[in-house]
Amino acid sequence: MAKRAAFDIPDGAYVNLGIGIPELVAKYVPEGREVVYHTENGLLGMGPSPADGEGDPELINAGKRQITAVPGASYFHHADSFVMIRGGHIDICVLGAMQVSETGDLANWSTGSPDAIPAVGGAMDLVAGANAIRVVTQHCTRDGQPKLVEACSYPLTGAGVVKRVYTDLAVVDISGDGFQLVELAPGIDFEHVRDLTAAELRPLPN
Repeated sequence: MAKRAAFDIPDGAYVNLGIGIPELVAKYVPEGREVVYHTENGLLGMGPSPADGEGDPELINAGKRQITAVPGASYFHHADSFVMIRGGHIDICVLGAMQVSETGDLANWSTGSPDAIPAVGGAMDLVAGANAIRVVTQHCTRDGQPKLVEACSYPLTGAGVVKRVYTDLAVVDISGDGFQLVELAPGIDFEHVRDLTAAELRPLPN
């Protein structure tokens, strides 16, 4: 999923990566492209995670995981980092999701249950400030519930913000007409993906 998402990031893009699977996108910059990765705790020029035992415990991303810095990387104050986000200087943000609706609504910070631990982080700023929002997530939850739904039942991070979703089953675009299949994962057929999507999913055009 991360490798497929990285393939769609254009040369020269400034990209913020969310916590979890999206962090892996930094490992897969296509050959011949330069992508500048941003983490909201104050680094522009983030590289992939270090090998075990080779990281710097003081060099971490917003998810408190160790990272590397590429040559020419820049460090700055947390507030300056959010100026970049809120000023529209981040081209693409790749986030995880609990739910994505057929209109592009994103829910990724809380289930809304009384005992849930909220984790807003910078996601609400990112979906409002980044120029494009893409989601990398499993197609279903651990108990088999679809994450691609007609309408989100969880509290929203942003309304109408997601344009493309990468899952373990497919790549799906979101337009004014709902979910549109772009690509199936190897060995996966359309009917299987459709059955695990809780909204209409349009097949590839003939």
